[in-house]
Amino acid sequence: MKNKLYLAVLFLVALIVYTACKKEDKIDDPNGGKNGNDFIYDPTPYEFNFPGYFPTILNIPDDNPMTVEGVELGRYLFYDGRLSGRTHPDSLMSCGTCHIQEHAFTTGINHPVYTGGHPFGLTGIPTPQLTMPLVNLVFNNNGYLWNGMIHEDNPNLGSAAYGVEPLPEFHMRNIESLVWMGIVAPHEMYGSVEQTVNLIASIDMYAPKFQAAFGTPEVTYERISKAIAQFIRSLVSFDSRFDKYLRGELQLTEQELHGFVLFSTESGADCFHCHGGAQNPLWTTNLFYNNAKDSVFTSQTDPRDRYAVTGNPKDRGAYKAPTLRNVELTAPYMHDGRFETLEEVIDFYSDQLVYSPYAHSLMHKLPDGGARLNPNEKESLLAFIKSLTDHNFVTNPDFSKPDDLP
Repeated sequence: MKNKLYLAVLFLVALIVYTACKKEDKIDDPNGGKNGNDFIYDPTPYEFNFPGYFPTILNIPDDNPMTVEGVELGRYLFYDGRLSGRTHPDSLMSCGTCHIQEHAFTTGINHPVYTGGHPFGLTGIPTPQLTMPLVNLVFNNNGYLWNGMIHEDNPNLGSAAYGVEPLPEFHMRNIESLVWMGIVAPHEMYGSVEQTVNLIASIDMYAPKFQAAFGTPEVTYERISKAIAQFIRSLVSFDSRFDKYLRGELQLTEQELHGFVLFSTESGADCFHCHGGAQNPLWTTNLFYNNAKDSVFTSQTDPRDRYAVTGNPKDRGAYKAPTLRNVELTAPYMHDGRFETLEEVIDFYSDQLVYSPYAHSLMHKLPDGGARLNPNEKESLLAFIKSLTDHNFVTNPDFSKPDDLP
C-alpha cells in the first residue's frame, strides 16, 4: 500500500513539473487566444529529400536552422510584391519578380517585362549581370553571385556598391544578406529596410506566420531575411532524366549517352572540368573561370568579375561556372546573356574560343579554337544537356507562389 501511495505521489510531482515546463514554452496564441488555447512554439525541423549521391555538407548558418514554418514564411515573402515596401501596383517587386520558377528561378528570355531576360530595378536601372538560378544553393560553399562576392569570409559590408550604408548585420556573407541587397539596391527594389519591415508588419496574415516560424509575431528585417533564405535553401532539384538514369529508373537514349561521353572526356567536348560529371550531381564546381569568350579584360569592361573580389590578375574575366541542371530553361546564357540558345553556347565552345592570357588553364581546347565538334556530336551533347532538366522542380507547388497572395 505504501509503495502504491509513493508511486502515486511521485507521478503527481512529475506531472506538475512537466506541466510547468511546458507552460514556459507557451506564448500568446497568434489568433488572439481563440478557444482559450495558448500557442506553443514548437517549430518542425525541415527535412531534405534528395538522393544519397548528393553532397552531405549543407551551407546552413547555425543561427538560422531550417524549419517547415520558416520555409513556408519565406515562400510567402519571396513572392510578396510588397517586399519592396510599397503598395502601388507599379511599385510592387519581390524576389519572385526576377526569379521565375518555370525558368529554374532565373528571369527567362521570354519575360513579359524584361526584354531578353535582362531585369532592371524599380528605378529602371538594369542589373549589372543576369540573374543566376536559385537551385541547390544549400550545397554551395564557394560564394554566391557570378563573382562569388557573397561568401562567409567576406570582411566587407559592400555599401559602396549600393550607395547606402548597411547596418552591422548586413555582412554580405550568406544568402540572408542577399535579401538586404535586393531591397535596397538601385537596380532592384531600391527601398529601405525600415519601410519594408513596417509594411510587412501591417499585413494581418503575417503575424501568425512569424509567430509559427520564430516564436513571436514581431516582424524584423533579420527574420524576413532568415525566412527567405530558408525558402531559397529548400529549392533543391534532383529529379531529371539523368537522375532517374543514375537511380536505375530509366535508360537514356543512345544519343543522350553519346552526349554524356562527349561531355565527360577531354577528347570530346571537355565540359566536365568546370561543370562536374556523374560524380557531381550539382553539375557545377561552383568555382570561377575565364572561359575564353573575350580577349580584353579590364576593370572598365566589367567591374564585377572575379578579379574584383580577389584582386588576383589571373581572375580577370572569370565568373562562376553556373549549374547545367535545368540549363535548358535558363536562357539567355553567360553572365551578360550574349547567347540566346544552347545551340549558340555549344557552337561557341566548339569553334569560337578567343585567346587571352587570362583564359583558364582548364580551357584545354583553346589552342584549336574549341572542341571542333561535328553536327552529330553537337546534337548528342545538346540531348545530354537537356536530360539534366528537372520538370518536377519547376512545377512543384511547394516552390510556387501561394494562391492567397495578391
